[in-house]
Amino acid sequence: MKNSINLFEYQNKEPFNDKLKGLEAFLDEIWQNREKVDWYGGKSDRKEEAQRFIDFIHRSEEKTMKSNKYVGVIHFEGQRINLLPKVFYKEEWSQEVVDTKVPVMQQHILWWLSYCRKIKFPNYESGMGQQKSDFFEVLIYLFAKYTLDLMQHSIFQQYTEVSRELPYVKGRLNMPRYINDNIARGRWHKLSCDYDSFEMDNAFNRIVKSVASTLLNVSKDRHNKKLLGNILFILDEVRDANATLQACEAIKFNPMFKSFETVMDYCKLFLSNSVSFDYKKDLKLFAF
Repeated sequence: MKNSINLFEYQNKEPFNDKLKGLEAFLDEIWQNREKVDWYGGKSDRKEEAQRFIDFIHRSEEKTMKSNKYVGVIHFEGQRINLLPKVFYKEEWSQEVVDTKVPVMQQHILWWLSYCRKIKFPNYESGMGQQKSDFFEVLIYLFAKYTLDLMQHSIFQQYTEVSRELPYVKGRLNMPRYINDNIARGRWHKLSCDYDSFEMDNAFNRIVKSVASTLLNVSKDRHNKKLLGNILFILDEVRDANATLQACEAIKFNPMFKSFETVMDYCKLFLSNSVSFDYKKDLKLFAF
């Protein structure tokens, strides 16, 4: 079986065999567990219990699947399913012809997304020459390239409350902890202090590190892996943490770090209902 299937929204149908028999159940589970985010204020999909990515048609003579209203790419059991905009559909094109045109269609999608008001897609022109086979790899490239370029010139730091033992008083003395952990153990000279420190190990950098680590594990593109590896090298001193969409929403930027909002927009995209990271500890779905 070929490694990619191309489905245009509401247009062509393609047969599926036993290798994809678990795909429908997989998509249903992803749909139920997805983050509920309405990028454009729509509410209709929130009430749907069955997944809306692909319509599966079960008939005795043949089983087929048809793309719904989402555009993107699905990975399942080594199979890539491209969900493509209907404006590109031409009935006379064979699947082989479509395969050669998919990278160009992806560049068009990026161009459209550059006008999106909800999510910023910076330097999308730099991805125009990146003829990657997978739209997800294109987004990883844009995220990694922008983030690395930014971090090589400026590291996001912010004041964070920390608790540390010091030989002098800084901030405020945490008396209960000092009594229990220090005086009671004969460590009078160590003072338990709580104070604000300008730290690199903060919530924003932990989110970026978490997303970059996950993308590094799922990306198949060597160049993308190199960019993500460089990001993780810069953030080596930052603690590991599992990023969530709620944590992203809690991040606020002052004007000095305005450029980092774009990085957070990408993180929100990768953590939102467009992407699932947590199905059996593996990334298998990406779809708008």
